[in-house]
Amino acid sequence: MGWPTANEGLEERIVEIRRRDRRFARNAYFFILDCLDFTMQTLGRDRKTGAERHVGGRELLEGIKEMAAEHFGPMAAAVFQRWGIQRTEDFGEIVFNLIDCGLLTRRPEDSRLDFAGGYDFEQTFAELFRERIATISYPNQG
Repeated sequence: MGWPTANEGLEERIVEIRRRDRRFARNAYFFILDCLDFTMQTLGRDRKTGAERHVGGRELLEGIKEMAAEHFGPMAAAVFQRWGIQRTEDFGEIVFNLIDCGLLTRRPEDSRLDFAGGYDFEQTFAELFRERIATISYPNQG
């Protein structure tokens, strides 16, 4: 997935997407676009052009996990749920909605299936923050 050359009218396009598909919150779309930027930067593709900038679904899932952990901490799964995102496949739906409205581009091999069975939100974020959660839950131990 990659950004088109011009992304003018971002808000309007997301409003249009949400008119057709109300499953996911507005913030979910902006978060995925931010995650794409983050993932491209992390992989060193932000300075590349054309097809070399492409980020695959599995790569994006890792970027989403990293950004969610950084921004939302142990509450990441709760934030996703609030946005209507129940499983990694939902990220694929958001990405393909963004593709369909022209905000992202795709390669022929890109598929919604790239997002299938990625990771369990509750388990993943609980593991990432187990120590921090224990400190918060039992502040007098330690």
